[in-house]
Amino acid sequence: MKLKLIIINFLCFLSIGFAQDMGSIKGRIIDKKTNQSLPYVNIIIKNNDKIITGGVTAEDGNFAINKLAPQKYVVEIQFMGYSTLVRNIDLTATHNQDLGTIAILEDVSELKDVEVVAERSNMVQKIDRKVINVGKDLIASGTTASEIMNNIPTVSIDPQTKEISMRGNSNVRVLVDGKPSNVSIEQLLQQIPSASIKQIELITNPSAKYNPEGMSGIINIILHKNSQEGFNGSLNTGVTFGITPKTNSALNLNYRVGKVNFYSNYGFNHGINANNGFVDSERTNLENRQDFNFRNKNNSHLLKLGMDYYIDDRNTISAYTNQSFAYGDGTGTTTVIFDDPVLNRNTNQFFGSTGGNKNQTYDVVYKHDFEKKDENIEFQVNYSHTENDENTFYDETIFNPTASFERRNIVKGTTDYFQFNADYVNPLSESTKLELGIETRIQNSNNKLNDDNPNFTSANNAFEFGRNIYSAYANMGKQIGKWSGQLGVRLEYFDLDADFTVNETNPSYTANQKITDDLFTVYPSAFVTYTANDKNSFNFNYSRRIDRPSIGQASPIREWTTPLLESRGNPELTPQFTNSFEVNYTRTTKLGAITSGIFYRRISDEISRVVFNDPNNPNRNILSYDNFDSNDAFGIETSGNLKFSKWWSVNASADMYFRTVKGTVQNANTNALENAETDVTTFNVRVNNSFTATKNLRFQLFGMYRGKDRTLQFDRKEMYRIDFGTTYNILQGKGTITLRFNDMFETMRFAFDGNIPYRQSGAFYWESQTVYVGFNYMFGGGKNRALARKQRDANETQSGGGMF
Repeated sequence: MKLKLIIINFLCFLSIGFAQDMGSIKGRIIDKKTNQSLPYVNIIIKNNDKIITGGVTAEDGNFAINKLAPQKYVVEIQFMGYSTLVRNIDLTATHNQDLGTIAILEDVSELKDVEVVAERSNMVQKIDRKVINVGKDLIASGTTASEIMNNIPTVSIDPQTKEISMRGNSNVRVLVDGKPSNVSIEQLLQQIPSASIKQIELITNPSAKYNPEGMSGIINIILHKNSQEGFNGSLNTGVTFGITPKTNSALNLNYRVGKVNFYSNYGFNHGINANNGFVDSERTNLENRQDFNFRNKNNSHLLKLGMDYYIDDRNTISAYTNQSFAYGDGTGTTTVIFDDPVLNRNTNQFFGSTGGNKNQTYDVVYKHDFEKKDENIEFQVNYSHTENDENTFYDETIFNPTASFERRNIVKGTTDYFQFNADYVNPLSESTKLELGIETRIQNSNNKLNDDNPNFTSANNAFEFGRNIYSAYANMGKQIGKWSGQLGVRLEYFDLDADFTVNETNPSYTANQKITDDLFTVYPSAFVTYTANDKNSFNFNYSRRIDRPSIGQASPIREWTTPLLESRGNPELTPQFTNSFEVNYTRTTKLGAITSGIFYRRISDEISRVVFNDPNNPNRNILSYDNFDSNDAFGIETSGNLKFSKWWSVNASADMYFRTVKGTVQNANTNALENAETDVTTFNVRVNNSFTATKNLRFQLFGMYRGKDRTLQFDRKEMYRIDFGTTYNILQGKGTITLRFNDMFETMRFAFDGNIPYRQSGAFYWESQTVYVGFNYMFGGGKNRALARKQRDANETQSGGGMF
């Protein structure tokens, strides 16, 4: 018992002595000119250039930092818009020091330096990608990523389906901050606020480091991220006025102190979209005209919470979670008028639909930097769960004689995605770099359809889709004088297991399907760059790619239906492979940089859209997917970032694509399969002018032309538009007001004309002519604004990678 008392007394003595040896620093920060207290000023405590701890001032400008060891420190006082103040403190003699009142001076030049978003965008050609630094001209061109994508070279967004394509091909993989998302690409691009985007990387020939999916390459959207000390943030909001108004807002917050950085982002989109169109069909004995009218209301909420923990100079742990919720409802009518109403009865179909999408993503990354410069290893674990629900009611009325039919489709889908990867980088010498990595991806999806049709057939079908992908890669880079190169290889094992279960009351249609596949594939890549001088550089690259059928392309569950057309996937699709070659030349002139390039692709078993007769309903067609024969594609591109004067600059691009499409189509009258082939030439051009009127006032004039495109079954006609916009900086550059008039002459529409499987033509229209009014404001700079310093401007330093 006495021994225990002695030990307890000894430990208490040590703890008291240790506590007495600990020191503290306190003080108060004010504005030198106004003598007002400054809250949220960053106090950084360093020792030998290493951050030991820190804090921020309270509302009254006071701060106190305790539990400091008795030694010498450097105290840095940092605040956005003010000159940094440095004090040397010695706590070896006096453990507790009061610095008193410290006045700091506002620095106008520092406030100007905060503005890092350029007025105009520019493009940089790197060894394996084109990097577009997004400026205010692109941010003002649209409220979402989907809208500004149409304004950059190589990329196009289908105005009706929102499908994205590069170089005329829709087999594109979209990443956000280098990571995939379980949210569909179309929905993903419409949910990312344009002001959150820092850069867009166009990786037309990805190296072995990247997953090989995407025949036409990868689009990597890099969002603003900030790790500035203290509070900072931004508020971005805008309204698009068309037939109905639409809103898009984003709030971004960031707080860093010492070794920890916290960030959060919230985005909200709301709007009603009205669309209409028609299709004229000349099918023998079924000649008709279909008129479509759609009205959809969408709401989406996206929340991201994350943290970076800087353990020390060599070790960092980062973690975040994304929570997205999207809800929508819509109504529409399809009217079918036949040329001969005696043989065929006219039909009117009304539908009402509600649906939602919920996504949860959790991500953890650990990074370790070795003693050797630029040598590091990174481990990442990512998991996401997505739910999709749809409830659609159809009310179909047939005339002469009148009959009415009702049906309801209930679709439920879930997807679970798990990813683990480890990446290692080792600069073997000043001119040689080695990259190694491994990756595991596991995806499981389940989609169920409950078709309640009391008049004909009732179905309860399910489609289960699971695939596992295991891969490893190696890249070796070398520079010799003016030459630099990189060789890489990726080894990948793919395992697929899919089941389609049919349970319908109509016994004539029962076709359960089970699909399994396993494949080991090698994907090589090569890059060579020759820099002749400061003004001329050449780049050659090659890669092998694959496009595996997506869940939407493979799922045979009906996606949507009209009286004469139904959309569904094809579970029998096989992957398509692409060998891609590319050459680029960059020329730097007094006006700016011009990049030109040519590319060639050899595509095997190309996946494309197909229309064929419904075997269960001779009056209806099925819109689906199929594998076509191998074909070739090549193209020419050029783009420039030019400044003609102090007040006029231009971003311009033009491209032309050539390809031969081969495949099998169905004759609508005989149902026979026929070989078909067509040559396709597509031309696109974009010009974005930026005019500087005053220091704070800018004007933009944008024009685009997308030439005619062709598939085996129809031609898509050309489309073009002209936009005009202006931006005005207010509040000493911290705020920006944007006004833009899109499609001034209302020339945009999707029109087509075709002869396969029968003669038909049509057009679809949407709210292309709109007026956008937006406002963004930077918080965190200036004097005596406590709430403002808890936010930061997405145009300049958005936190943590935005929404995803």
